Amino acid sequence: MENTAKDPGLLPGWGIDADPKNDPTYPMRHRMNVGQDPDSKHRPTLQLVDEEVLKSIERQNVSAVFGTPLPPHGLSGAIRRWAFKYSESVYPHWLPLLLADRVDMVEGVLADLVHGHVPNIFAERGAKMDWKYNRSGFIAKLATVSLLTAGAIVLLSSKDEKKPSKKHRRCQA
Repeated sequence: MENTAKDPGLLPGWGIDADPKNDPTYPMRHRMNVGQDPDSKHRPTLQLVDEEVLKSIERQNVSAVFGTPLPPHGLSGAIRRWAFKYSESVYPHWLPLLLADRVDMVEGVLADLVHGHVPNIFAERGAKMDWKYNRSGFIAKLATVSLLTAGAIVLLSSKDEKKPSKKHRRCQA
C-alpha cells in the first residue's frame, strides 16, 4: 500500500463544516440569537483532577472533561496502568485493557461475595434472554463452558495422580 500525501481539498466532504451556515448547530444558535460558538478559539476550563485518571501517552493533558465513577483499582487497575504505558496504536495497549475488563468483572463478583451478596450471574449475564431469543447460541455457549470446565477438571486431577503428595513423600523418606 502506497502512503502518499493527498490534497485534502480534493477529498470528498473535506471542509464540509467550514461554512458556518452549514454547521449542524446553526439552527439552534440562530434560534438562541448566538452568532458563533461563544469561545471556539480557547480550550474549555479543565475539570479538576482529584482522582487518578489514566491518559494516553500521546496526550500532554487529560481531556477537558472525563469520568471518575470508577477509578482504577486492584489487579485490573494495575493492568490498566501498565497498558497506558503504551501507545494507543499498539496491541500492548488494547489487549491488556480487554483483560482488565474481565479481571474487573471477577473482582466485582469477589467483592460481592465478600460483602455477603451472592450475585446472580445467570441473570446478570442475560441467560434468560439468551434462552428466549438465541437458544442455539446459548446451548453452544453452555456446551463450550461445560467442555472447558470438564477439561480443566480432568487436567488438574490427572496431575494430582502422577505427583506424590507432600505427605506421601515425607513418609517415603
